[in-house]
Amino acid sequence: MIEPYVVTISVRPVDAALAAAPDVFVEEMVPAIVEGQMLLEREVRERTPTSGAGTLRDSIGALPVVLAADKVSGAVGTSLAYVLPVELGARPHRPPVEPLADWVRRKLSKTGKEARATAFAIAAKIAKEGTPAHHMFAQGLAATQGQIQELLAAAADRAVGRIAP
Repeated sequence: MIEPYVVTISVRPVDAALAAAPDVFVEEMVPAIVEGQMLLEREVRERTPTSGAGTLRDSIGALPVVLAADKVSGAVGTSLAYVLPVELGARPHRPPVEPLADWVRRKLSKTGKEARATAFAIAAKIAKEGTPAHHMFAQGLAATQGQIQELLAAAADRAVGRIAP
């Protein structure tokens, strides 16, 4: 399972500013969160393997910023179910052959019986060995974590400065 990464800013001036003027705090944090999401989205997409069609890569994006009573949050993700085995790898299993045949036609330029035979061979290897993990979300987050923290800290500082100069 991919665990969410949470940045919590909880220091007395920030907490006081949030309590005194939550709207100002949100006005500063939302753009910082969106910028952080864009950084993370770019890094994750660059690390995402593609079959040539780019379906998984193209599906990765920033989710809407969530405003709750005590937090402002953002995320990057995809609705495609097969992202977990790509991110974390998969144990040996028997995959469907037709998607593999499509991949063989796109990536290896094979057609007809040759494409189908190659797809069956790949399916047999996956059934024996599984598939490797790509860790595109984990590595993307590791690459941007410092920048995201800086963006959020700067936004919190701006909010505090606007509320209590």
